[in-house]
Amino acid sequence: MTRDFSPSDPHAAPMSGQTPYQIERRVLAGVPCLIERPLEGTEIQAVCLVYHGAWAAKEGKLGVYSALTARGVAVVIPDAALHGERQGDTPPDHNAREYVWESVRRTVAEAPALIDALEDLWGPRPLWVVGSSMGGYVAQTLMQTEPRVARVAALITSGVWAEPEVRRPELQAFLEAYRPVTHADQTPPTPLLLASGEADPTFPLAAHHAPTAAAYRTAYAQAGAAHLLHEATFAGVGHYTSARMRDQVLGFFLADPVFLADSEP
Repeated sequence: MTRDFSPSDPHAAPMSGQTPYQIERRVLAGVPCLIERPLEGTEIQAVCLVYHGAWAAKEGKLGVYSALTARGVAVVIPDAALHGERQGDTPPDHNAREYVWESVRRTVAEAPALIDALEDLWGPRPLWVVGSSMGGYVAQTLMQTEPRVARVAALITSGVWAEPEVRRPELQAFLEAYRPVTHADQTPPTPLLLASGEADPTFPLAAHHAPTAAAYRTAYAQAGAAHLLHEATFAGVGHYTSARMRDQVLGFFLADPVFLADSEP
């Protein structure tokens, strides 16, 4: 249904600045997603996949990256496996750390089909991935497994993956196969933003950000791609995505040269 609205007093809608956008729920390749997107009739210029942290859900990320919609970007926020609408799939015999890594393993495994579904909707578009905490595990792994990912922002997370409580063989195998500090050479030349809070009690800088950044620094330098690695830490910020951290992610994604070329009038 279409309706006419007064230019002087238009329909109330979610807004990014002065630009309206719309929110919809879809199930794509079996994955419940919330989508923030430009209004119908506006061409989608890029897609941003947003992965939340452990014991969270897609609804918690609504509005965080919605400013991208004003630039023609669709922001897609899936429920990670075993989270949100999918909690009923949780295995009853996993400990807390195994629950986290089973979610990561399943979320990574289903990502290609989810990306296929997004391409069916809007065609191939620059694809950006941002993940916080557990979502950062997913984002870092997708750099190694999914060639369609154009840019990655890994926030308040770690690439160390030292998990003594994870005892299940399939999860141990996943950790060994994709641990970033030992497989950082599989990530260049995908541009990466690694950002952490300097007061994060979950991932203290010295134990997590520092060795992760060092591994990526070496890998990107050896690949001749040092300029594609971006590192940032935020004073006073704990285990959360801060406003300045979010703003740095927005700038990092919007600097994608393929996006800039495609969005030129």
